[in-house]
Amino acid sequence: MPSWTITSLIFIAALCVAWAACFLLYRLAQKVLSHRDEFWRKLLSRTRGPVQLAMMIMAVSFAANIAPLPLREGNLLRHAMLIAFIACVTWFVRIMLEIWMTLHLRRFRLDVEDNLLARKHVTQTRILERVAVVLIVAIGVSAALMTIDGVRQYGVSLLASAGAAGIVVGLALQPVLRNLLAGIQLALTQPIRIDDAVIVEGEWGNIEEISATYVVVRIWDKRRLIVPLNYFMEQPFQNWTRNDATLIGTVLIYLDYEVSVPELRAEAERIVRASPLWNRDVFALQVTDFRKNVVEVRILASATHAGKAFDLRCEIREKLLAYLQREQQAALPRRRETVLADQKLLATMEATQPGQSYARPGRS
Repeated sequence: MPSWTITSLIFIAALCVAWAACFLLYRLAQKVLSHRDEFWRKLLSRTRGPVQLAMMIMAVSFAANIAPLPLREGNLLRHAMLIAFIACVTWFVRIMLEIWMTLHLRRFRLDVEDNLLARKHVTQTRILERVAVVLIVAIGVSAALMTIDGVRQYGVSLLASAGAAGIVVGLALQPVLRNLLAGIQLALTQPIRIDDAVIVEGEWGNIEEISATYVVVRIWDKRRLIVPLNYFMEQPFQNWTRNDATLIGTVLIYLDYEVSVPELRAEAERIVRASPLWNRDVFALQVTDFRKNVVEVRILASATHAGKAFDLRCEIREKLLAYLQREQQAALPRRRETVLADQKLLATMEATQPGQSYARPGRS
C-alpha cells in the first residue's frame, strides 16, 4: 500500500475517533452538568465548537507522529497544529469570560430609579472585561509567537511588556498601554460609571460607553463626545452623580426693591411642593445680593437626578414669572432716573402762565 494511502487512512481514522470522543464526552457532560448552575450549562453549549476543534487538532498531531510523513512536512504540520491549539484555548477562555460577565450583569438593572449600585458594578465589569480580552488575546498571540524560532523574542517581549520588542513598537504602543492602565485604574477607583452625569470640556452629558481605550459621553442634545480613558485620570471634570444622583437646582431672579419677599417665598414654596419633580428634601428662598437697580433672589430646590432638576428649575421660573406679572407687578425690574429742573426756567414759566402748575424738581 502506498505511503500516502496509509497517511490518509491514519488521519481519517484519527479525525473520526476525535469526533466520536467529542460526541460521547458532550453526552456525558450534559448528564453531569444538567443539574448545575446556568454558567456551566451555557459554557457547555457555547464551547462545543472550540472543544471539538481542539480535540481534532490533538488527533491530527497524534496522527502526524505515527504517519509515514517526511521529517520536514511532519514538523511543519505539528507546529501548525500547536498554533491552532493555542488559538482554540484562547477562544475557549474568551467565551468563558463572556458568559461569566453576562450572568454577573444580569443581577443589576440600570432602568430603575435608584441604580447607583448597578451602575457601579456594570462600569467595573465592562472595563475589566475589555482589559481582560486584550490581555487574553495578547497572551495567546505571544504564546503562538514563542513557538516560532525566528520571532520567539517578539513573543517574549509582547508577553513581558507589550513594548520591549523595539523602540518603534514601544513608542507606538505607549498610548495604548497608557489607556489600558487607565482603564484598570478606572475600574478600581471608579471616578466615572455608566450613566453618570458629567461635565467634560464644558459639555454636559451622561457616560454612555466605557471601552478599553476611550469613553463615549452622550451630550444632552444627542451628540457624542469621544474622550480618551486617561483624560479622566489626568484632567479635572465634574461628576454630578459620583455618590448620589440627587442634585440641588438653583434659580436666580432679579427683582425691584419693592418686592415682597415673604409673599414671594410663600408662592415659590407652593410651586415647589406642588411639583412632582421635587424630591421633598431641599427648598430655600433667600435674598443673596443687592445690585444697583435690582435685588438678587436665589431659590434652591432638589430633585432625584440632573434631568428632573433642570425641568424643576424651568417650572419654577415659568410659574414665578406668571405670579409676578399677576400679583406683584411692582416687583418687576424698573429703571429710576432723577430729573433736575432748572429753577430759573421754572420760575419764568410760572410767571408767564399764572395758574398753571408745574412739577417741582425731584424723583420721577
